[in-house]
Amino acid sequence: MTSAKSVTRSAASSVQATAIASSLLTVQTSGRGFTDLTSEVAKFVAEVHAREGALTLFIRHTSASLTIQENADPSVLVDLTTALSRLAPENAGWTHDTEGPDDMPAHIKTMLTGASLQIPVLNGRLALGTWQAIYLIEHRKRPHRREVVLQFVGSNQ
Repeated sequence: MTSAKSVTRSAASSVQATAIASSLLTVQTSGRGFTDLTSEVAKFVAEVHAREGALTLFIRHTSASLTIQENADPSVLVDLTTALSRLAPENAGWTHDTEGPDDMPAHIKTMLTGASLQIPVLNGRLALGTWQAIYLIEHRKRPHRREVVLQFVGSNQ
């Protein structure tokens, strides 16, 4: 159990949501792997003059997904790819295989990692931790054109 002495909280801030801004981010993947979206997402936050609120990212696909992960050591992404491949291997006798042996595993990997993210925006910046980055994960072998909806709700004053 955590002692109350080891937990602190900053004072609450309150703003009225006066803005909703949306954009469609199109990403051309090169096949299976991680694509860092952090800088493009940060540009969107800056362009809409977001101050305080929430940014939602939603990928419009069922064989690619979004995640927040470490951005310092590239071996983390290699190990995550390996782990996902072990959890949903190709050629495991899947019933759904009309688009190839990587299709059903891609759907499973998307279900495990997720189709949306929500990130707080504080003082005009994404409230990501020091080593965090936003990634699109392509689960299919071949390149794809992926769409990610960005939507900020909050104050832009």
